[in-house]
Amino acid sequence: MVTVAVRVLRAAVLPLVLIGLTALAGVVLGRVYAGGLLLWLVVGAATGSVLVSVAARRLPSWLVAPVSVAAMAGWTLWSLRLAATRAEVPGGLLEVTADAARNGIPRLLTAMIPVEPTPDTVLVPVVAAWLAGLTGAEVALRTGRVLLGYLPAAGLYAAGLYVVGPNAEPAVGSTLVFVAVAALGLATPTGPAAGGGDPTADLTPRVRAAVRLRLATSAALGVVLVVGFVAALGPVVADQVRGRPVDPRRYVEPPQVQTLDENPLIRISGWALHPEQKLLDVSTERPTGTDPAADTARSVRIRLAVLSDYDGVTWRVGATYRNAGRILPTANPSRDSTVRTVRQQISVAELSGRLLPAVATPREVSGARVAYDPASGTLIRPEGLTPGLRYAVTSAEERPDSNLLATANVPAGDEVARVLRVADGVPDPMRRLATQLAEENGAPYARASAIEQFLAEHYRVAADAPSGHAYPNLGFFLFGPRNGGGQEGTSEQFAAAFAVLGRLSGLPTRVVVGFRTGGQGPVLAGDAYAWPEVLFDGLGWVAFDPLPRPDDEPRPVEEDFRPTPEDPPPSEAPAPTAEPSASPEPAAAADAPPGNDGISTPVLVAGGSGGLLLVVGALLLTLLAMRRSLTRARLVRGDPGQRIAGAWREVTDALRLAGRPVGDDLAATEVAGHARQTLADARAGTTGDDTTADGPAVDELAALLNQVGFAPGAATTEQAAHAAELATTYVATLRSARPWWRRVIWSVHPTPLRRARRSSR
Repeated sequence: MVTVAVRVLRAAVLPLVLIGLTALAGVVLGRVYAGGLLLWLVVGAATGSVLVSVAARRLPSWLVAPVSVAAMAGWTLWSLRLAATRAEVPGGLLEVTADAARNGIPRLLTAMIPVEPTPDTVLVPVVAAWLAGLTGAEVALRTGRVLLGYLPAAGLYAAGLYVVGPNAEPAVGSTLVFVAVAALGLATPTGPAAGGGDPTADLTPRVRAAVRLRLATSAALGVVLVVGFVAALGPVVADQVRGRPVDPRRYVEPPQVQTLDENPLIRISGWALHPEQKLLDVSTERPTGTDPAADTARSVRIRLAVLSDYDGVTWRVGATYRNAGRILPTANPSRDSTVRTVRQQISVAELSGRLLPAVATPREVSGARVAYDPASGTLIRPEGLTPGLRYAVTSAEERPDSNLLATANVPAGDEVARVLRVADGVPDPMRRLATQLAEENGAPYARASAIEQFLAEHYRVAADAPSGHAYPNLGFFLFGPRNGGGQEGTSEQFAAAFAVLGRLSGLPTRVVVGFRTGGQGPVLAGDAYAWPEVLFDGLGWVAFDPLPRPDDEPRPVEEDFRPTPEDPPPSEAPAPTAEPSASPEPAAAADAPPGNDGISTPVLVAGGSGGLLLVVGALLLTLLAMRRSLTRARLVRGDPGQRIAGAWREVTDALRLAGRPVGDDLAATEVAGHARQTLADARAGTTGDDTTADGPAVDELAALLNQVGFAPGAATTEQAAHAAELATTYVATLRSARPWWRRVIWSVHPTPLRRARRSSR
């Protein structure tokens, strides 16, 4: 009986060792998972795979794999169903399994840590653990090659360490346990391989004892060598990992937003033109304060996107989204703010894109698979929004202590450099306005309030104002003539102007796009608006509202700030100074000898006329050469984006030379339409043909310009060459439609040179 028990115990050691080695991979990987579900699923896979091999030892080897794979399929499906139920993932088992099979690896490597055990994040570990256990058991138990049977479990363990990377503490303890368990399996005698007998049965007792002693000594020596090898190389490998940690997540592209979502600020003007469009349905629950009536009347800001990056042309989200589960990572609230829990049920109607609206800052989301950016606290749905999508979100709404704002400072340094960065090319009037507002208000909050008040008092909201927040657009919004469309805009221009003026004043700012609603019922396109936020020490991001009050009549900007115009208007040009009256020519001396009065008049007239013609000719040739050099510099030199922009300037200069200039506030597509009409009018005036051929070419050039503006660096050399060809064709066609004498003046007109010099300052 004792002998049988010992044999059974010895036979059970190796399967238990294989189960333990495989399960340790789940311990290592589970360090970045929330809860212990993944560990238990991996332990179950390791146990099931090894036990199936033990039970099927008497079966042919070719039959074990199909039996084990069938058992693996059952365990995997049960695991996916359990994970889906725990994570409240909607859909049937077939749908969930297919989605997990398609997206298991990328979602595992892009998931936010801690990773929630969902079907797509547990599928790969469970299947890998089962296959490692199956392979190791078949090699170690059926052939008796124990060390070779350790390789699948060791590979799985190393893969777990690699996937975790630097996102958890070093796995020193589990590694030592792995080595100890492996040594135990090597040191424990096992029964003979299947189909074989005891190779020492026919030996004499003395020889048998010597052989067994030698085998025990070899096993012990092997264990010592393995432990010594690990002890010697362990610190070296640990130092390398600590000094140069490898994170496989950097090789996998996380979920991305669409171009429309990268800059949702441009959607404000479109929503303003269709204010009755239904975008969402919202139901909000929040704790009431001491004044229930005030809580009911208080509007709710539902945040869609946070834009922190500005390059002088476009505000961008610039976020890195990671797949997340229901529970999102919690961030420490600001020191001097209070936190209120807000719960919302949101149904998507006609809102498109991937950005998922929610009150700041979301902490738990159910009903939709989301990806999350901790830096901005915003959400996306990687699959995109669809009508009828319904989800619940619980948010931690921070409210700063308003009593501390007046004395609060703003942070500085590398941590906030992103929200303090000001792109090159700031118009001088905008910089001087920011300086004036900063000089009159020293404290950060006073500066922010002064910018808010200045915008609210001097500008008007216009729902039909064109979209645009590049430096030229903001310059026209701030300082353009009121009777020409300036000094009015949508919340896009108000928020963008506040953010730029704030950064010029030393305030860390950003722009937020979202919706302002009562918290209950439908959210319409007219509820969409943008607002700026300023970061204060201890208070976090504080929202400002630079929009004017509905009944306030804006005051002219010139009452408080008069920008210096680049070109003085004709009415302000200095009046010509009256020339002094010519003094009478002295009378010729009476005694002057006749015939000796110097060079004759014809010679003087001829010489003066010739010299004047030479000067004029030299000037015209110089202007012609400078114009051609300017065109060559625009179309040939620089990167593809600069050459496309240069081609566009050639077209706008041609419109100005044709007497049909365009304003800086117009979008590229509007300028293209103006260019088509100008060419049609010119042809109609000369030949009576009002065809708009070459119009689509201008539209194509406008599309290339928009590509440069919204996707810097994406333009190619071929596109730049094509843009130069389009611009050259349009300019030549428009010039040929002018009278002959205007064609002559066209080539030497100095206006393009003067404008190019002004823009380079």
